[in-house]
Amino acid sequence: MNRTAADWPEAEAGGVPRRGPWLAGLIRDRAAAGTASLFSHGAHPLARTLDYSGDPGLFGPGSMTWPVAGDTAVFVGGIRALLVQAAHPEVAAGVAQHSRYREDPLGRLTRTAAYVTATSFGAMPEVSRAVAVARGRHRPVAGHSDRGLPYDASDPALSAWVHNTLTDSFLTAYRVYGAQPCPPADADRYVREQSTLGELLGAHPLPGTAAALSAWVASHSHLAPSPACAQAIAFLRRPPLPPAILPAYHILLRAAVATLPSRLQRITGLPSRPGDLTAARAAVTTLRWALGSSPDWQLALARVGAIPPRHVRFRQPQPATASPGNGQGRP
Repeated sequence: MNRTAADWPEAEAGGVPRRGPWLAGLIRDRAAAGTASLFSHGAHPLARTLDYSGDPGLFGPGSMTWPVAGDTAVFVGGIRALLVQAAHPEVAAGVAQHSRYREDPLGRLTRTAAYVTATSFGAMPEVSRAVAVARGRHRPVAGHSDRGLPYDASDPALSAWVHNTLTDSFLTAYRVYGAQPCPPADADRYVREQSTLGELLGAHPLPGTAAALSAWVASHSHLAPSPACAQAIAFLRRPPLPPAILPAYHILLRAAVATLPSRLQRITGLPSRPGDLTAARAAVTTLRWALGSSPDWQLALARVGAIPPRHVRFRQPQPATASPGNGQGRP
């Protein structure tokens, strides 16, 4: 890789100083490559999205979902959601008994990311397929938790726990670490948008405001420590990631823990530490400088012919896609 000073401006958007053009390029390229490698264990969910020219999907370019899902803070939100979900003993048991996350962690990560990408940025046929796949995977997941209570992943209440905690975690991460302020009205709009997805999943209840959602999650009556929760937390504390990525991952993990309500910190056994928020904001800002906004957001904007928001910077190449075709989206 040969770079010259002309390749890079003297200052980068996002406020991260550089110590030289070559070093900046090296850091950025390695961060992009390392992150991409985590999610490259399956087909890209928007591989044929340009076949659906003009289709805004479930949300569209004027939504809050696109900037929330497209910001680098989404990495923190995803980790936070896994931590929160593990606090429900029946949900944690379902994952422990029916998932191969310990044997195939990157495969599960890719599938989860594909679902979020397709439902957030996909055209409606892509959203519908992702929801159908998710519901199909949940159908056989049933059993009993460590405390002897039955669970069924198709139960609207358990679907609500998984969906609502994902919504709450992405929104919390965006409000704490996102590139732009998120006032209450925008936060409520995001929650309402995600409720439309929750309805497709058959989830119930679906709180209608950000405050109601966070209160519902923090005060949920079924939460408690459990062996399955402890297993999940132990895995998330020491995941089998490439050594070069682990230091950044642990900072993002601490960033997620710092946003947990105190009750959930006690249940998961993960207390926040002084300085976590400051370190996390610096880490997310650096990662945003290195990666830019999600290339899937850029691809969705291209599909509908929309102009990116003024503050957004796309630094990664768009995913490889088929040329726009006849709109039928043939696989």
